[in-house]
Amino acid sequence: MNNFMVTVLGIVVVFIVWMVGVYNRLIGLIEAIKNNQRQIDIQLDRRFKVFQSLIETVKQYMDYEKTTLKDVVALRNQAQAAQASGDEKARIAAENGISKIASGLSVVFEQYPDLKAGQNVLQLQEEIVNTENKLTYSKQAYNDSVERYNAKKKSFFESMIVGLFQSTLNQNFVYWSLTDEQIKSNENYTVKF
Repeated sequence: MNNFMVTVLGIVVVFIVWMVGVYNRLIGLIEAIKNNQRQIDIQLDRRFKVFQSLIETVKQYMDYEKTTLKDVVALRNQAQAAQASGDEKARIAAENGISKIASGLSVVFEQYPDLKAGQNVLQLQEEIVNTENKLTYSKQAYNDSVERYNAKKKSFFESMIVGLFQSTLNQNFVYWSLTDEQIKSNENYTVKF
């Protein structure tokens, strides 16, 4: 073997090692996104269970919870059906609906001073707030991982590898975000005294 063949063989080996490294990094990013999706699922399940506990605790105080429970269950069923069918946009819309209900609960509790003062209700209210915070963090981590993956797969050299392994590496993930209506509503929000 002459030096030319050794050089060519060395370049081929380096190229293959580089290609495998890029492939493995992209697979790692995809798996991180899937893990972040599972973390969101865990928080969504936790939130649903806390809602159920809270509603059971306050049943003797108000009729409102019947509608709230029905709405939460309906939205949760929509989210699960959307997840099963792979419709991330519908799932996100349903889960955002549950978040909207959660944000309105403290106003309802203000109408029931005895209920508001109950230790179980206070703990459950705190759990809802904590769960919503964890859910927000999980959604942010998911969106960040989607952003890292999209940036990496669009990079010049990485995009060539993605082109070679389209079915495995060219994945499209939906960002968790607010609807245009929710954004407009938040922008138009005013505090009234």
